[in-house]
Order: sequence, then structure tokens, then C-alpha cells
Amino acid sequence: MRILSISFVAIVFLATVACSTQKQSPEELKERTAEATQDLKQNAKAVVEGVREGWSKDKPLNLNTATKEQLTSLPGVTSDQAEAIIVSRPYYAPNDLVKRKVLSRGEYSKIADRVTTAGGKPNPGM
Repeated sequence: MRILSISFVAIVFLATVACSTQKQSPEELKERTAEATQDLKQNAKAVVEGVREGWSKDKPLNLNTATKEQLTSLPGVTSDQAEAIIVSRPYYAPNDLVKRKVLSRGEYSKIADRVTTAGGKPNPGM
């Protein structure tokens, strides 16, 4: 029964669209195309961010070797913060970011499970 009602609604919708005799002006067509393109770009960006987020959850980012682009892909990390992270290398533990005041504790908590120092040696001075 549900399939029949969904099919009926779809047929009514298609008939309404197909029977429309109003022509679109070139300007309206351009506008609708621009809107559709903008929506597509936003959706593609969301997909890329989702893939990037999924990748970073599976494989922690090494603070000692990550590029600026990789660091800015972490939640809440700005370009300036990424530069500060790079300048303050090497790191012996991920929470060195807080100890060295590169990031606040709140900022660090957003990325703590996504970063590593991968085999850094303890620094007795820390």
C-alpha cells in the first residue's frame, strides 16, 4: 500500500512538472544553474571534510611531520596555530602542545585523539 501511495505521488509530481508550459528566461535558467552549482560545491566540500575526518580518526596525525595543510584539517586548528605547531617542534608527547602553550587545553581536547608524536623520546626538561 505504501509503495502505491509513493508511486502515485511521484506520478502526480512528474505530470505537474511535465505539463508546465511556462518557459524559463535565460536569466532564470542561469540563476537556477548557479544555485545548483553552489549546492553541489557545498555538498562536495562536506564529503571531502567527512573523508578527511574519517582518515584522521583512523590514522593519527604525527605532530612532528605533519604539513601545515594537514594540521589545519584538524578540528579548530587555524593557519596561525598550524604554523606555531610546526615552529615548536619537536614534540615528545601530544600534550606538549598544551605544556608549551601552543594550544589551550580546550583547543587541544578537540584534537587529542587525532594526533601523535609517533615514537618521540621523553624530554627530561619538560
